[in-house]
Amino acid sequence: MSAEHGFSVSLKLIENYQFMIDFGDFGQIVSDEPSPLGDGKGPNPMRLLAAGVANCLAASLMFAIRKFKGDPGEVSANITGNLERVDGRWRATKMKVAIQLGNDPANIEHLDRVLSQFEEFCIVTQSVRQGIDVDVSIADPAGNIIYGES
Repeated sequence: MSAEHGFSVSLKLIENYQFMIDFGDFGQIVSDEPSPLGDGKGPNPMRLLAAGVANCLAASLMFAIRKFKGDPGEVSANITGNLERVDGRWRATKMKVAIQLGNDPANIEHLDRVLSQFEEFCIVTQSVRQGIDVDVSIADPAGNIIYGES
């Protein structure tokens, strides 16, 4: 795989279930499992995965809006997930991403085209959807849903 299309992240065990995750030039964070396995001193891998999904979708929405010279305003996102036992093991089965625009949709040109394509730009979500159901909604600054379901 070429460096242009690859990525690398390093992990090193600190103790118990805590790992130092090294993103190279982007710094380091500690991950940890919650009690009773770990001490909850950092986000666990599922939260890191969820952050990746929400971040990628929000960035993809901004990219699609900006492609048409629009201004999304101060975009924010929240993600929730469900864990269920599948064949006796805990698995993430569903994630729900709620994105909120900071700019009024009436001020965003070509919003219909943006909404029809932005999810396809998100590498993380499209990859995760191979095994986890991901629902997406977008709200205007007043909280009215303009895309997806609440």
